[in-house]
Formats: sequence, structure tokens, C-alpha cells
Amino acid sequence: MEEQQVGSFRFLIDFSQPLYEQVLNQVRSSIAKGEIEMGSKMPSVRDLAQELRMNPNTVMRAYQELERDGLTEKRRGLGTYVTSSSERINSFREQLARTYIDQFLGHMSSLGLSWEDVQQYISSKQSGNDEKGGEKA
Repeated sequence: MEEQQVGSFRFLIDFSQPLYEQVLNQVRSSIAKGEIEMGSKMPSVRDLAQELRMNPNTVMRAYQELERDGLTEKRRGLGTYVTSSSERINSFREQLARTYIDQFLGHMSSLGLSWEDVQQYISSKQSGNDEKGGEKA
């Protein structure tokens, strides 16, 4: 895994994984967490592709998906910017949280755990206790 800094944007790139998904998911996550400020300018497709050593079409595809998500917007002649809509970002963050929860619960269900088991694990983790005699983690 390789860390790359492109302007104020930081990427962890694993060249054994699909690059498009990595760029897309890392930018989505950074916007949702507030690491990338609303209204900030995104690096150009060409610059990002060059810095990350990937095909510009890969970056373009990720940028198009971000625009479809409503997280970025193109400004004619100026480039791509993160949306200025806190409403849109909050909505996306909620959607992302629901997706993560659904995935988590799906994994727990596939382990054969009941909701009560899951609650117990979460409660234990939240209080800082691990499974080894209740010691702090």
C-alpha cells in the first residue's frame, strides 16, 4: 500500500485492488468525514491521474460517480468542486452509515449471532472491555 499526497488530498493506494473504487471510496469517505471541505477545488483529472500513476479514464470514472452522488459539481471552465451543500453531504453520510450497518449486521447474521449477541459485543467494545476477563483493550 502506498500513500500519495495530491495537493491537500491524501490517498492510500493498493495497486492490487481496483483503482477506480479506491479513489471513489476514499474521496467519498473524506468528504463525509469533513476532511475535504465543502466547496474546495478537486485536483484536475489529469493532475490526479499523473500523481497517482493511473490512467486518466480511471480518475474520470471516479469523478463522474462523485458527481452522480451529488458530492461534487463541475464549474464550466473552473474545474470540479466539492459540493457546498451541507444537506447533501449529511444525507450521503447517513446513507453511508446505513450501508455500513446493513453490511455489519449481514456479517453478524452469517456468523449465526443473534441481535442480543451483537448488542453484547458492541456493549463490551464500547465500555473498553475485551473478551479476556474484562480487561481494558
